[in-house]
Amino acid sequence: MAITAVQNPTQIHRIPQSKYIDAVRWLPPLSPLSKLAVLAVFDSDAYTPSLETHSLSIPSSSQTLTLTPNSRWTPPSRISSLAATASSHPLVAASTLSGSLHVLSSGQDSMVDDNGGSVSTMEPVLSVDEVGFHVGPICGVDVIESECVSVGEDGRVNLVSFGDEGFRRVFDGNGLVGFNAVKWASPSEFVTGGYGFGLQWWDLRRPGGPVSLLKGNWSQGKTGGMVHSIDIHPSRKHTCLAGGSSGTIFAWDLRWQQQPIVLSGVGIGDAATPSFSESEVWEVQFDCYVKPSNISSSRVLPAMFGSEDGILAVVEQGEEPTELLAEPCAINSFDIDPQNPSDVICSLEWESIAIVARL
Repeated sequence: MAITAVQNPTQIHRIPQSKYIDAVRWLPPLSPLSKLAVLAVFDSDAYTPSLETHSLSIPSSSQTLTLTPNSRWTPPSRISSLAATASSHPLVAASTLSGSLHVLSSGQDSMVDDNGGSVSTMEPVLSVDEVGFHVGPICGVDVIESECVSVGEDGRVNLVSFGDEGFRRVFDGNGLVGFNAVKWASPSEFVTGGYGFGLQWWDLRRPGGPVSLLKGNWSQGKTGGMVHSIDIHPSRKHTCLAGGSSGTIFAWDLRWQQQPIVLSGVGIGDAATPSFSESEVWEVQFDCYVKPSNISSSRVLPAMFGSEDGILAVVEQGEEPTELLAEPCAINSFDIDPQNPSDVICSLEWESIAIVARL
């Protein structure tokens, strides 16, 4: 299946960086004339990681979009996963390759920058790095207003509640299973994914294990694949979106739990679906900016993906995908602005940031 070019006008701003950008997330803006983002940064020369907030000024016709650093925090090791809330007092959760978890609050300083704009700050809320939390890297993390959930290749699912000391072990796979991604669905429910294209739905009100499973054996024996990213539609909590190995993108509708809805990659029997990308899909998000061609509750709403082979595109069930960006390097991470979903920020493998503005 061919990928079609974007039909609506799109502006692309590429901003070179001097350091490696592992992940990026939008934060609520400090003023109407600027945007704010948090970046997981790694300096490969000094071998030092950092978590940084940067403001982006909205350019006029004669200006070039630039990133202005606001605040910086140094984690104990390189950041492995990044998440943020979209509230007026946002929280940023960052996990590390050494197995620690850190939550910071992002706020506004009384200082102003050189352009007269507000300056953001980051204040640590909590850190968990005690023995037994995780063994090895934390692969996935997600945060809501009162709690943070983390997962790792060690098969552990941990819950950290703000205001409480320590953590709560939700599940321990004892090394027999591993998890790469996690996403909150509600204050008491979340979804995990890992090896074998399987997904697990958890309900904290029903402890002991996942309350629903999508087994990975649907993928024509390609159980060696991995799920790298999960998203849940804000208005359709029953629909989970996942992206992973070999260009695979699929949705899991909890109302029909036996088989997924494959949008790209491996398929089921005669329903095999061509891959829009042959490489790893590192990130997937539902795209609220694109109007669906069919609003039936049984169809998967439009979704965006970013891949190892440099493709940023929008895919919709039964439709040709629309390409937004084609880079000569991997798209490590991207985020759709929740307040203005026409804007997308991407971290590129070759030490640069790309801003895609759909007009």
